[in-house]
Amino acid sequence: MNVLWIFAHPEQRSLSGALRDEGLRALREAGHDHRLSDLYAMRWNPVVDGADFRHDASERLIVGAASRRAYDAGTLSEDIRAEQEKIAWADALIVQFPLWWYGMPAILKGWFDRVFVKGFAYGVTGPDGRTLRYGDGKLAGKRAMVVLTAGAPEDTMGPRGVNGDIGDLLFPLHHGIFWYSGMSVLPPHVVYGADRVPEEAYDAHAAALRKRLAALPTEEPVPFRRQNGGDYDERLVLRPDVLPGRTGLSVHYAWPQTQRAQGALSD
Repeated sequence: MNVLWIFAHPEQRSLSGALRDEGLRALREAGHDHRLSDLYAMRWNPVVDGADFRHDASERLIVGAASRRAYDAGTLSEDIRAEQEKIAWADALIVQFPLWWYGMPAILKGWFDRVFVKGFAYGVTGPDGRTLRYGDGKLAGKRAMVVLTAGAPEDTMGPRGVNGDIGDLLFPLHHGIFWYSGMSVLPPHVVYGADRVPEEAYDAHAAALRKRLAALPTEEPVPFRRQNGGDYDERLVLRPDVLPGRTGLSVHYAWPQTQRAQGALSD
C-alpha cells in the first residue's frame, strides 16, 4: 500500500513523535511505501485566504467558488497542490494528532481547510447528477485511520464518561471529513492517559500500534450509512422506517447501538 502519514504535534521528542517513528518503521518492514507530512516541521500555513486561489483582492472572496475555479484551472498554491498529490498517490491516510480541547490542533484543521477544496474532496457529482459524498466521491477507495493521544483516562471517554464517547468526539472528522469525501474510516487507535504513560509501558503501546498497522489493508471499516445508499430521503434525512424513534449521531451507523456501546469505535 501507499500510505500518507499526516503528523500534527509540535514536539518531535514527544510520545506522539516516538509512535510516529515506530509506525513508519512498521510500514517499511511490512513492505508499504509511505510519505510523511509533518505539519509543524513544514511550518504549514493553516489559514485560508485569497492567495490560495490567486484570487483578485478587489473582488469579494467566495471560498468554495474560488477554490473550485483554482482547482479546475490547476492554479491552487503550490503547497496545496503538493498535499493533494500526496493524497492522490496514497491508498491510505494515517492522521496523527493529540486531542486538544475536544478536537484537532489548529494546524491540522487548517490543513483540511486548505487542501480539501471543492472539486477535490467535495462538490463532485456522478453521471446521474447526484452529489457524491458520504461514502462516494473522488477519495472513495482510500482508507483513513486516526492515531490519537488523549490526556484523559479511557473510562472518561467511554459511553458514560464525563468527557464524552470517543466515537462522538471524532465524529466530525470521521463522518464529516473522511466519510464525506468518500474514504472508508477505520476505528481509531487511541492512547489514553498519554500525559502519564510510564517509560516501561512504551513497548506495549508501540506493539499495539504495530498490530493495528499490520491490519491496515484488511481491517473492517466503521459501517457508516451511505448518503446515496437508500437510507436517507430526498432531504437527506434518515427515513422514518430506519431506526424509528431514534435520534443522535448513532443513527448514522449501520450497527446496533449495543455494539457501539461496547467500544466498537475505540481501540
